[in-house]
Amino acid sequence: MNPLDLIPDVRDGLTRAERIILVTLHRLAQERSGRSVPTAMLYGHVVEQINLSPGEFQALLARLVGRRSP
Repeated sequence: MNPLDLIPDVRDGLTRAERIILVTLHRLAQERSGRSVPTAMLYGHVVEQINLSPGEFQALLARLVGRRSP
């Protein structure tokens, strides 16, 4: 992962990776008619855009939903 991907944007505090996760989640939820998006599906679509390990993805996702990662 590029170190610049970890720098939060001054507008909203989201990193590039977090923004990609949220945009992808929104797009997939729309495609699924508002139904829940499985985490594995979300991860598969996210790694097409940015190189993240499963652990990095889980940590970012946990931060976005306000939970601590294991």
